[in-house]
Amino acid sequence: MRAGRVPALVVDLLNQLEDSGLAQHFTVVGTHALYAFEAAASVRIVAGALATQDVDLLWDARQRVRFITDIKRLDKSMLQLLQEVDPTFVRKDLHAETAINAKGFEVDFLRRMQEGDDPHPFKLSDAEDELWPVMAERAKILTEAPRFSHVVIGATGKMAVMHTISPATFVEFKRWLADRPNREPSKRRRDALQAQTVQGLMDEGLLQAS
Repeated sequence: MRAGRVPALVVDLLNQLEDSGLAQHFTVVGTHALYAFEAAASVRIVAGALATQDVDLLWDARQRVRFITDIKRLDKSMLQLLQEVDPTFVRKDLHAETAINAKGFEVDFLRRMQEGDDPHPFKLSDAEDELWPVMAERAKILTEAPRFSHVVIGATGKMAVMHTISPATFVEFKRWLADRPNREPSKRRRDALQAQTVQGLMDEGLLQAS
């Protein structure tokens, strides 16, 4: 039926987070959120808007105490969990927030800017080669945004639940990125296209704003 086209690796990663009990601590932000939006709207978004070789996972610093408890219970590092999905994942040189596999696919871990008693820097576990979420500008907006969850289907037919941000927040954030003069022109154009696409789905009543 050609119902699925989410990269198999992304579906496996989402299922790994769900099975390990860590899904509540991470939110998919960035381009891959479009897969959840198109599934909810029963449409296919143009390929140009979906072009990317990385997935962004936003770690919720507000739940850090529960997260530490959960990952200690697993007795595994986040990198080890990724390696159960794809054994070739390693921490990227000079980028402690990024895991990269043999095919060049990256998993980036983000967090809000430090506030209150947020620990900084923060490592996801005590493992020596563990990943360190990087603070991202305006990530607080994404952290506090309403969550949007929907089942997505991979190219192989496997399914997973994707937890992302509300479409309205996605549009607002992508428009902000598109207006940043120091951002690469190609990325700015893609940001604008993504914002326009999701806004169009909401305007047509195919997608709820929150």
